[in-house]
Amino acid sequence: MKMVAPWTRFYSNSCCLCCHVRTGTILLGVSYLVINAVVLLILLSSLADPGQRHFSSSELGGDLEFMDDANMCIAIAISLLMILICAMATYGAYKRRAAWIVPFFCYQIFDFALSALVAITVLVYPNSIQEYIRQLPPNFPYKEDAMSVNSTCLVLVVLLFISILLAFKVLLPPYDDATVTGAAKEPPPPYVSA
Repeated sequence: MKMVAPWTRFYSNSCCLCCHVRTGTILLGVSYLVINAVVLLILLSSLADPGQRHFSSSELGGDLEFMDDANMCIAIAISLLMILICAMATYGAYKRRAAWIVPFFCYQIFDFALSALVAITVLVYPNSIQEYIRQLPPNFPYKEDAMSVNSTCLVLVVLLFISILLAFKVLLPPYDDATVTGAAKEPPPPYVSA
């Protein structure tokens, strides 16, 4: 048996927050599950009280609604789908069934690509942030403070935030370390013809 330094063994089996890959996947799945469940509860409570989700036309500066019934149904459907995907990832990590984790992995890749596109958009069109803030309702919290910030500073803050998110999403363990579940097994005996 080969002796391995404890810090090498710890590093090779750990991922986010110094957890084992399986434990980290379960924690990530549960955290996304809780977040999406809270979003679903907010959407359902908003659906129960229709006056809560509408801004007046003077607040929006036009005659469109913030969230109509069709958009509400789409948001609820997406939230339910995300709860299903997160539950599948948690179950797959717990029961060691890799196929159950694939939809969550695909969602993470899509989210990474979307975040990268937002970062590129902010770099190419730096005034888009100011325009987005300008279109928010007048009573939106801290709108005036955000509008008073220099455009370059605002772009740097947004890019820093997005790059921290992207760096966190890229820090994955190597595939070999993620698939090893214990001590290395010896290869099977060679095939002998009869």
